[in-house]
Amino acid sequence: MQDINNNITLPFDLKIGFNKLLNYYEELEKNEDEFLAAKARRVLKTQENSPLLREGFSDLSYLKTYEKEINIILQDSFSQVLTKNEIKTATVPFHNMIFNSSQRFKTILEAAGDDYEIEIENMPDNDKYIIACNVILKAYYGYSANFSRPLYYQIPDTNGIIRYYKILYNADFIEVIKKDNTPEITEEDYKKLLDNFEDIALWKEKFPPNSYIAKGFVISNIVDITADQSISNIKSSLIVSDKQRDKRFMSSFKEIFRSFLGMQDLDVGFSVFNEREQLLMQVPDAGIQSLLLDLNSSLACEAVFCHNSYKTIFDDKVFYSNSDLELYYNKSKGKVPQVKVLYNQGYKSAILAPIADGENLLGILELVSTKKHALNSIVANKLVDVMPFIYEAVKRSKIHEANLIQAIIQSECTAIHPSVHWKFEKAARQFMLDSSERGDNATFGKIIFRDVYPLFGQMDVKGSSNARNQATQKDLLLQLLLVKKIIDKGFGNEKLPVYEKLKFQIEKFSEEINTDFKVDSEQKITAFFKNELDSVLKFKLKSNSILKQDIKDYFSKIDKDLGVVYNYRKKYDDTIMLINKNMSSLIDKKQIEAQKMYPHFFERFKTDGVEHNMYIGEDITKENSFNNMYLYNLRLWQLQVMCDMENSYYNKRSKYPVSLDVASMILVFNQPLSIRFRMDEKHFDVDGTYNARYEVVKKRVDKANIKGTNERATVEGKLTIVYSQKADEIEYLEYINFLQFKHVLGDNVEVLELEDLQGVTGLKALRVEILYSKSKKDNKQFYTYNDLMNEIKA
Repeated sequence: MQDINNNITLPFDLKIGFNKLLNYYEELEKNEDEFLAAKARRVLKTQENSPLLREGFSDLSYLKTYEKEINIILQDSFSQVLTKNEIKTATVPFHNMIFNSSQRFKTILEAAGDDYEIEIENMPDNDKYIIACNVILKAYYGYSANFSRPLYYQIPDTNGIIRYYKILYNADFIEVIKKDNTPEITEEDYKKLLDNFEDIALWKEKFPPNSYIAKGFVISNIVDITADQSISNIKSSLIVSDKQRDKRFMSSFKEIFRSFLGMQDLDVGFSVFNEREQLLMQVPDAGIQSLLLDLNSSLACEAVFCHNSYKTIFDDKVFYSNSDLELYYNKSKGKVPQVKVLYNQGYKSAILAPIADGENLLGILELVSTKKHALNSIVANKLVDVMPFIYEAVKRSKIHEANLIQAIIQSECTAIHPSVHWKFEKAARQFMLDSSERGDNATFGKIIFRDVYPLFGQMDVKGSSNARNQATQKDLLLQLLLVKKIIDKGFGNEKLPVYEKLKFQIEKFSEEINTDFKVDSEQKITAFFKNELDSVLKFKLKSNSILKQDIKDYFSKIDKDLGVVYNYRKKYDDTIMLINKNMSSLIDKKQIEAQKMYPHFFERFKTDGVEHNMYIGEDITKENSFNNMYLYNLRLWQLQVMCDMENSYYNKRSKYPVSLDVASMILVFNQPLSIRFRMDEKHFDVDGTYNARYEVVKKRVDKANIKGTNERATVEGKLTIVYSQKADEIEYLEYINFLQFKHVLGDNVEVLELEDLQGVTGLKALRVEILYSKSKKDNKQFYTYNDLMNEIKA
């Protein structure tokens, strides 16, 4: 006898039975609808002579004995109409044995192969036992431990690609029966168990193995989530720290992409773009190989691509795909470089995806296959969903580690804005209600706000990268000058070759800073200070009285934590910090009043400047009170606040350590959209593919140029309002006219067409001078930016 309870330890004996389902049919037999009643009578008659189907059995051989009867009993649960579409099984809790399933599930298992054994992936034995105890607490004692977790199958398809399936259990047809002599669970026991989830010994003490009976069956509704899981895996893999030093990263990354694109014959490469030297380079010290560069460490971009493909990737920054490399190789007689290098490595189709945000190209993602037509423009289109994550990951790797840590902390600890807190409370209450009715099958509801209007604005520090580089250069030159004085003095006293060598290096580095400052110059010169100079100076500090005071003065100017001169860079960093702090404080205070006018969602972010998102609409306020008047009011408020922030900054700019310019921009999006709270990322994001266009525009628009020029739409001293619809232009011109009357904006208004961005066309902008007020005692109270600069210079 093959017993279902063999080789499994649970607090209950499992029995397959259909009593609860048959009870349902007994009720259905009384239905006024004769068709339904007749069907119920047929099902009940089928089991009349088979009491074991109600009593339950653990001997699996009975599944064959009563196969016909079971199929009839489950006929409604497994509709033949949907059998090729639904992925559904009938089984028992915490067991991999399946005794009925839809045709589609059978097809999936057949594709996996005869040697594949289905198994729930994320269910350790101890967790399985404790979750089973929770089922007893809920079903028998009425206690809700509020415990649930997603369960998955990982099943390979015919090509060996792992596909992910989420399991949703329906346990309506399970009965829990306590055996004689089984101890009762008291309320004190229940409270103790709640605080000791990991204590398996305690759970087994309160729920001894096989002390209950679980009779019935569960229906598993299964959903293919391969695409979503692959995107999640891509995001997760890109977040992992130190991946450049982990040889396993690329291997894992390839497998994720194979699953995402559904092809086993796929290889992945990556190359870094060096904009200064127009080179494609290998990723250093990593298990990541560039297939375009093959064995070369770097190559000129024009040597890697033909003219058309160069324009596609570097100018247009769109995907390049070639579904038949062999055909193009033969047609061009091997003269097209990107085709030649890939074809000579045995590849037959390829996609090259620029890792860019519309203007800044960071590198190229290389996807290749040895099969013709496997990779093509249609497949390339699927990358649209993942390229933003890849871009952000590459971008993150180029900034300071502290910023990355701060971003992770912020993403994990984002607070819920008061305007939307009510919806989270509502969802939590519903979850508790569902838990009391459905137990572990209850899920936390989606948090979605529909038909809300977005507002976006930013005050951005202009030329922040150049300012940072200039501060770095000044610090390095100052430190080199301090060292040179010591070396000159030492060489004058002692004609040692080491002084001459150090002097040569100092002069060489000084020239590099002034004429050819590169990305790695700071790191190289800093290493020179720490690894070569410090040891010499510290030695001379102990042994040479002539240089002693000079060396002491030198070390007194060195930052103790960084080990370098940190003067100009500190001024720059302090300036950015103060700008962000002061501007954030100002808009936060203004927001308190704005919320009183009409509640809306608000969030702000500190970058090199301050940006903010707002969403307003009926779905956020939960009351039937929204009117477009409130939207118009918030838009006008936003314009005024942006001007207030500009005034606040420029009136205090002289007090900042470094004098920097800022530029302000507002993005107008006139269509309502939906936003959804992403539980895994702890923040709101636009919901749906169409709405995602707003996010694309928001990320790229501040880099847009005026059409036909190299001039940015955002400039200091002016407020830029970006839009796409004529109605928006008319509406905002009215606001501008009002603010001109209030002496907030100047008379000069520009109507501009903007150059198309990647995936974004038809953008326009209004650009208007901001008036700056200095002092009420002045005869002239309002200034344009140029007036203000002239006043400052005077």
